[in-house]
Amino acid sequence: KKKKAKKQQQKKFLLVLSLSLRRRKRSQHCMVIMGRGKIEIKKIENTTNRQVTFSKRRGGLIKKARELSVLCDAQLGLIIFSSSGKLFEFTSEDNSMQEILARYQKATGKSIKEYDNQCAQEVRHEMLRLRDQTDRLQASIRQYTGENLTALDYNDLNELEQQLEVSVDKVRARKNQLLQQQLDNLRRKEQILEEQNSHLYHSILEQQAAAEHHQAMMEHKVEHPMLEHFGLYATDEQARNLLQLSPLSPQLHTFRLQPTQPNLQERGLQYPDLQL
Repeated sequence: KKKKAKKQQQKKFLLVLSLSLRRRKRSQHCMVIMGRGKIEIKKIENTTNRQVTFSKRRGGLIKKARELSVLCDAQLGLIIFSSSGKLFEFTSEDNSMQEILARYQKATGKSIKEYDNQCAQEVRHEMLRLRDQTDRLQASIRQYTGENLTALDYNDLNELEQQLEVSVDKVRARKNQLLQQQLDNLRRKEQILEEQNSHLYHSILEQQAAAEHHQAMMEHKVEHPMLEHFGLYATDEQARNLLQLSPLSPQLHTFRLQPTQPNLQERGLQYPDLQL
């Protein structure tokens, strides 16, 4: 008897628990458990987060659809439009979207004309909406250029003036930025040209110094013709060595050799003490 009583109590407890769980599921707000946290099913206000979530969920949905098609040999077509109007679609292997749609129309009994009429109405509504939007944009552009201002009151004109001032400030800032960039480029080019000019100037100075040194050496050779009496020598150092082979006589030691002495220019003058 005790065992039967315990079993009945357990059954009652399980029944009450299941009823309470059902009531809790009905009363609580729809929540989805993902990972470690809970995310409430509602529209994501942040545009960036919404786009990221859309990309992740779209990839997961397409993955599940592919698994369903392969595992269960099911023919399916998946059409997804993002909030920006971009189309994404997926179909099972060996099937196209047109075949899936044709099979759907055949299964539901809806003809293509009904879809065509509905699409035509949607196209007309979209054309009217776009035309209205285009007219408003053209009117706004004419107002920005100073035309068609009769329909604006004082507050509208004041707001338009403020918007134009902001636009002018942006244009002026961009213009100044471009001018500053051009000035910086010109300064860099000027610095490069100055460096090149300085390099050329120093090169010219070096060439002039080399030319002057060469000219001075040539003039020095012309002003000392006495070395012609001793024949041709390869260098001046050989001529000096020749003069130092034998000492000069005491009479010649009293005179300092000068290049401009007239007695040195006479060809008949001989030096008996000079010996090779």
